Amino acid sequence: MNRIIIVCLAALALTACGEYQRVQKSTDPDYKLDYAKRAFEQKKYVQAATILTDVVTVFKGSEKGEDALYLLALSHYENKDYTNAGSYFKTYYNRYPRGKYTELARFYCGYGYYLDSPETQLDQSGTIKAIEELQAFMDYFPNSDKMSIAQNAIFELQDKLTLKELENAQLYYNLGNYLGNNYESAVIVAKNAIKNYPYSRYKEDLEMLVLKSRYQEASQSVEEKKMDRYRVVVDEYYSFINNYPDSPYRKEADNIFRIAQSNIRD
Repeated sequence: MNRIIIVCLAALALTACGEYQRVQKSTDPDYKLDYAKRAFEQKKYVQAATILTDVVTVFKGSEKGEDALYLLALSHYENKDYTNAGSYFKTYYNRYPRGKYTELARFYCGYGYYLDSPETQLDQSGTIKAIEELQAFMDYFPNSDKMSIAQNAIFELQDKLTLKELENAQLYYNLGNYLGNNYESAVIVAKNAIKNYPYSRYKEDLEMLVLKSRYQEASQSVEEKKMDRYRVVVDEYYSFINNYPDSPYRKEADNIFRIAQSNIRD
């Protein structure tokens, strides 16, 4: 019985493989499109994408062309090839701005880039692209049932960008006064991140880093600049505790405040 089952499965595999080869050689676009749809349903996404690539140009401008182009993009998406998927989804919604799949094409374009977003230590141009596409989706389809998914993805992507900026600011902080005033650079990077991503979960860390940078800048200043810089530290302290009165950094912030206050003369 086991041998019979194995033989039958092998025969089915050979038959399927033979049909795929026949489809590739066929000059009938309808036959190819029909096969691609069946291949997609069977989760044979590479086969579906290969065949659809041959027919999208043939059907361009027709309803079948619209179906073929969207299915081609979706085949790449399901195969986790988000770069090619995004390219075809963009082609779809630009070619069919009011098409029957436009809402989904815009969503999957952005969400695919979100899924493909690199780690923070790598170049973040893909992350920025994902945010732009998802934001465009939300602008075009504000009543979509996928709005919350897109919004949460944007917040996560923005957190990733903010974390990268936090790491950059921390690097400047760690460099201190090596080859220049890197504390000021840390402040600039951190404040720009706060401005650009005001709802990030790293905002508190950024604001604390600003306070610490201002404190180090003041404590390591020449005597004639210390008092003015300690006043800046006090201002940053009040801003921080007003925003985060129960911060886990509160003890450190209070200690910085006491030292700053002790160095300010009336």
